Amino acid sequence: MITPFEWLAKGHATENDFLLAVEGARAPVVTPEDVRRLCNRHAGIGADGLLLARPATAAGYPTSAEWFMDYRNADGSLAEMCGNGIRVFAHFLREEGLLTGTGPWVIATRGGERTVWHGGTAPGGDEYIVDMGDYGFPGGTAARSAGFDVAVGLSGMDQRPGLRVTMPNPHTVVALESLEQLREVDLRGAVYDPAPPEGTNLEVVVPLGERIDGGSRVGMLAMRVLERGVGETRSCGTGCCAAAAALREWAGPESPDRWDVRVPGGTVRVDLRDGRALLTGPALLVARVGRYEGRA
Repeated sequence: MITPFEWLAKGHATENDFLLAVEGARAPVVTPEDVRRLCNRHAGIGADGLLLARPATAAGYPTSAEWFMDYRNADGSLAEMCGNGIRVFAHFLREEGLLTGTGPWVIATRGGERTVWHGGTAPGGDEYIVDMGDYGFPGGTAARSAGFDVAVGLSGMDQRPGLRVTMPNPHTVVALESLEQLREVDLRGAVYDPAPPEGTNLEVVVPLGERIDGGSRVGMLAMRVLERGVGETRSCGTGCCAAAAALREWAGPESPDRWDVRVPGGTVRVDLRDGRALLTGPALLVARVGRYEGRA
């Protein structure tokens, strides 16, 4: 039997896909091997990660949140936070009657509490808005002034400057010159100097200028991402926020607060204000295996 669960769902947010289950009396302890087997795209169901919904107090998180998002990467490792995952997580709980209304809902994660709202229907699924919390630059003032704090070696390219961003999981953002470079670059085997001790997500980005929306300036960028513990994915919510934060830092204080981030799986919106990021994008459930007995 491929899954230890009697019931499992699958969903995605801009094609960043996840398996989802609710912890209960019949939900077993999930091992890293379980996660690797389930997320394997050839021998399992296939996904970028597993999202297990656990009551926050039972998970040891005494917070105002009702639910804790226990997120595992496809290789079984734990992750602090996932911007696309939390949208799918909220949609999943709402579809199962475990969240009601349109929010705001507070969801606990290893990266802290996050607030999520339902924003209506949108192309590619229901739209959700996530207060992603603070972003930061671990290289401090020197990195922000220089625009980089790490050198990144990419296959077939000279070493390039990268800027580290925390969201709160670690990211490294590297700028490329053209969409052709973005399409052709091989992200596998990237080499970092200095090497990140806890690993890093890698975002390669190309600025696409600006557009005007309702009289406001909106920055635009295209991005690909290599996720720590997963490999290249079609999208990454925290990565989109990190990329927008880096582009805004490079462009200076007069750059837009709102960004359209185009990834292979679609487009999300990132709003940056006072050191915090707000992420807006779709979420969709695509399949269920078995039946959740606790469904309302």
